[in-house]
Amino acid sequence: MPVKIRLSRHGRKKAPFYHIVVADSRAPRDGRYIERIGSYNPVTDPATIELNFDRALDWLRNGAQPTETTRAILSYKGVMMKKHLEEGVKKGALTPEVAEEKFQSWMKDKESKVQAKKDRIAKGEKDEKSKRLSAESKVREARAQELAKKLAEENAKEAKAVSASESPAAEGDAQEGENAEA
Repeated sequence: MPVKIRLSRHGRKKAPFYHIVVADSRAPRDGRYIERIGSYNPVTDPATIELNFDRALDWLRNGAQPTETTRAILSYKGVMMKKHLEEGVKKGALTPEVAEEKFQSWMKDKESKVQAKKDRIAKGEKDEKSKRLSAESKVREARAQELAKKLAEENAKEAKAVSASESPAAEGDAQEGENAEA
């Protein structure tokens, strides 16, 4: 029975979510599987990968063949590196201590790269937000200036209308006062 480590698709349309499963190669993609060893969400940035490291390594030791995408995921998480170092120990090229030291240094390097990417993404989002806020405040100030200008023009027109309406009334009052004296 040829065994594969592959992805089983779940999630809704245009929002995929995958289970990393060990299955018989003849079983359907989303069908029956032997064991679920993790999950993979490519929608997030960076992609979220949860993996049972020990079980994946055990299946690889027993001869399970990963698909291309699953191989990339296992390599990203360090399972393939660990298997490679174990093969070196079996052949006598490395001691177990040296192999473990190499693996730990590789994992630290990998974690620092992933954290750097997360920080870069967070910084980019923060910069983008500040740009949007500054652009929005400029638009808001321009609108406020336009509104103030319109209000000033309207107040000037009203003042002219009031002064114009008071001027004839004031002349008429003066004429009435002269008529009353005569």
